[in-house]
Amino acid sequence: VIKELDSRTDDIQSIKALGFCVSIQHAQFMATRFNQAGIKASAVWGDTPDAERKEALRQLADGRIRILFSVDLFNEGVDVPSVDTLLLLRPTESATLFLQQLGRGLRKSKHKSVCTVLDFVGMHRREFRFDLRLSALLGGTRKHLKDQVKQSFPYLPAGCHMELDHVATDIILESLKSALPSRWNDKVSELRRMIEAGIEPTIVNYLRESGLGLEDVYTSNKSWSDYLAAASLDLHVAGPHELVLRRAVGRLLHIDDEERLNFYIRSLDYSVKPQLESLSIKERRMLRMLVAATCDKVLERDDSLAHGVSVLWEHPQIIAEMKELFLLQRKEIDHIHTDLSSHKDSPLQIHGRYSRIEILAAFGVGEYAKTRPWREGVLWIEDEKVDMLAFTLDKSEGNFSPTTMYRDYAISRELIHWESQSSTRSTSPTGNRYCNHVANGSRIMLFARENADERAFWFLGPATYVSHESEKPMGITWKLGEPLPGDLFSIFAAAVA
Repeated sequence: VIKELDSRTDDIQSIKALGFCVSIQHAQFMATRFNQAGIKASAVWGDTPDAERKEALRQLADGRIRILFSVDLFNEGVDVPSVDTLLLLRPTESATLFLQQLGRGLRKSKHKSVCTVLDFVGMHRREFRFDLRLSALLGGTRKHLKDQVKQSFPYLPAGCHMELDHVATDIILESLKSALPSRWNDKVSELRRMIEAGIEPTIVNYLRESGLGLEDVYTSNKSWSDYLAAASLDLHVAGPHELVLRRAVGRLLHIDDEERLNFYIRSLDYSVKPQLESLSIKERRMLRMLVAATCDKVLERDDSLAHGVSVLWEHPQIIAEMKELFLLQRKEIDHIHTDLSSHKDSPLQIHGRYSRIEILAAFGVGEYAKTRPWREGVLWIEDEKVDMLAFTLDKSEGNFSPTTMYRDYAISRELIHWESQSSTRSTSPTGNRYCNHVANGSRIMLFARENADERAFWFLGPATYVSHESEKPMGITWKLGEPLPGDLFSIFAAAVA
């Protein structure tokens, strides 16, 4: 510990550190060894008199000791802003405890520019859930976590750095691969064990009992109905396109806006098909978003929405599964959404997530159930007077050519830097429309996703032209009507960190 601390801090004799230990004996041992190494240290624990504890904190704050080791203390409620180093020397799988310990070093203080965190005991047993700890810090799917670990965490927010030694990297990658049931047969066996224990076979119960996430359940073109069938449970009669639609349910995992989820939950009754004439324009568009996303591969180009609804409602098991999924997703909404006031008939919610198909359906593009193809990053919708700009922040996945590696990122919570297509000049019709959209009465809508593996884009809402530089491509600064939430800003700003 002393060796690593010395190698990863500028001056071990100038740090102000807290060390979290597993026992009183451990804390005393660590303090003794540090003192023997010439690094002033002390130890406190639950039975230490209150006055002695406070004095130890004062000594740490004013530099008379350099490190204070503790046992089940200082996880919360202690504010020593000058602490700039944390030693995690005890195991925990509690996200709350982990964040409390981390928080002891994240207070702002004069002359303090960084907080160094050294974790020595992440691998205290084989089944440790590295995926939970890393996803709490980094977000994203398990594949995205694996890529971050392999590439030494290249997309952290500005000012943050994470480093693993080679052994730790190998251990974590192996853990991400094997800590949870990953093979189809193992996942089904987990469901059978749950049923044998008398637990109702619902998605919610399965996720809780197995430790898997929704993405794990719906990976490899599987759906929840496939799990139920493999466990020999009774299902509704299969529809004519059952297999295709089961696979399509996995494309709905991003839905996170309450208005749409409520509408779907009310409407998804396999015995009563929605009547389009009784729905508002916004509700018909929400229904089209669902039909187009799930039935895209089984509908013809000129099939009506009414026909698309009939096709979907021919699959009662799909209807039942979607309703169960949407009930779960409604409980897990984690952003505040805002209506798109400029387009009252559009069901899009600012800071909600949408696929390209859903975006087109929400703006009423086309008159049939299916939407037109949209693969490029920009799309002008003449009828709505809207430029839709959809961009990917992390372009390192190999899906971009040198001519499409545009620099798109958040400058602040209100300002977005975006680069146009490589052929766009400011004097071209498109460039002129971008620069003068306010005067011309058109609007700019921004959609962003973190990487190309994500199907859905965050809707950042309407934006206003501020300025631009250069041409072919134009580097435009847009001002958002609604500031980015803090978590999205940290992701979008990290694109250039």
